[in-house]
Amino acid sequence: MTYETFETRPLTRRIGAEIHGIDLSAEITPAQRDELVRALTQYQVIFFRDQTLSHDDHKRAGLMFGPLAIHTGVAGIPGHPEIVAIHADADSKYVAGETWHSDLSCNAEPPLGSMLYLRTVPDVGGDTLFASMYDAYDALSSGMKQYLAGLTATHDGEHVYRPMTSDPNKRFPCSQHPIVRTHPASGRKCLYVNSSYTTRIDQLPKPESDAILHFLYVHCMNPNFQVRFRWRAGSIALWDNRCTQHQAVWDYFPDIRSGYRVTIAGDRPV
Repeated sequence: MTYETFETRPLTRRIGAEIHGIDLSAEITPAQRDELVRALTQYQVIFFRDQTLSHDDHKRAGLMFGPLAIHTGVAGIPGHPEIVAIHADADSKYVAGETWHSDLSCNAEPPLGSMLYLRTVPDVGGDTLFASMYDAYDALSSGMKQYLAGLTATHDGEHVYRPMTSDPNKRFPCSQHPIVRTHPASGRKCLYVNSSYTTRIDQLPKPESDAILHFLYVHCMNPNFQVRFRWRAGSIALWDNRCTQHQAVWDYFPDIRSGYRVTIAGDRPV
């Protein structure tokens, strides 16, 4: 697949590409927008360097890919409820996304994607890993694919977000989704369970569910399915939440890593 309005530089053979020749703070043409959507579908996660975005620029860039969603677990910043601050420093007790996950899979309609813009990064460390759930599914045996077909799993936000709130009345989403979902744009099948949100396979007793989920979690961490992104100040990562998982590496304490993220609304997995 070729692109006429920007340059793509693939980072691995399976997942990830840098996009060059696009300024996301400027007006994006319809042709650029269409090709960016195609690039996200092809590469699953795309990266931009040397960007300088205001909050309004950030939201406008996210809107190219669909309506923006309000995060159901974390409050947005003042005046911009669609934008979540991502910040870690010497006082942090944990960081967002430190375990493998697909964003907000606990929602009845999980996000299509997320766009993270980092303004401050450590000199060394703070990378993000992304893994292709297309390749994770394709690498399963035919017998395992048949076994998983038709099974659903529960994805719960309670244990993820409860430690972050002091409101005892706050309730977090809990939903059931197919373990194997079909991507609405590519038509490809991919695995859709993750160790952060998925709590059990609905059709199995707990010991069997725990064993199968453990196998799938370890399987999804295969480095052959991954790309590792090294951040620089002004970098952006935009990932397709429907067919990837990601993990933020917290190896830079006590340094600062700080920026903002918008969430792009999705639909119910099928």
